[in-house]
Amino acid sequence: MELAERSVVDPALGDRIVKVNHAGEHGAVSIYMGQILMARITAPAMVDELIEVRSHERRHRALFEAELQRRGRARCRSYWLCACGGLTLGLITGLLGEKAIAATTAAVESVVLRHLTEQLAVLQGLDPEAIAAISAIIEEEQQHHDQSISHGADGFWRRVLTPIVSASTESVIWLGMRL
Repeated sequence: MELAERSVVDPALGDRIVKVNHAGEHGAVSIYMGQILMARITAPAMVDELIEVRSHERRHRALFEAELQRRGRARCRSYWLCACGGLTLGLITGLLGEKAIAATTAAVESVVLRHLTEQLAVLQGLDPEAIAAISAIIEEEQQHHDQSISHGADGFWRRVLTPIVSASTESVIWLGMRL
């Protein structure tokens, strides 16, 4: 069932979207943590930027966490899966260097931006608080995507990593919506 179809039958959809977005932001923090560790060796010129982007993702995670608390909801069961998967992805791609780091960010953010846009459309008129939380992060997520492209996210690593990273990101979102 598509997200748009679910909104008609699932009054708790906004809660689940906030939970999954919170877990996803935790995964993003973990990706950047792993990339920062490895980039100190493989791409030192990127470390300051990665630290800044991680601070954005931490702020996004805190925003969704506050919304979960306001709703009296527990975090998503996929929270630690996102953390472990994100850290692993960050360590591996960080080890591969600047182009792999950029390709990973471009792939993840492409999927995330598509989902956020879909979420906004589905929640229109149903959950203004979830819409506000999602709307608050879109600009920075777009900035992360665009920055990664400016670092040369094209070429070999993009062709290799995009299908893997995109499928993994989609899978975690799919799973999180069902847990």
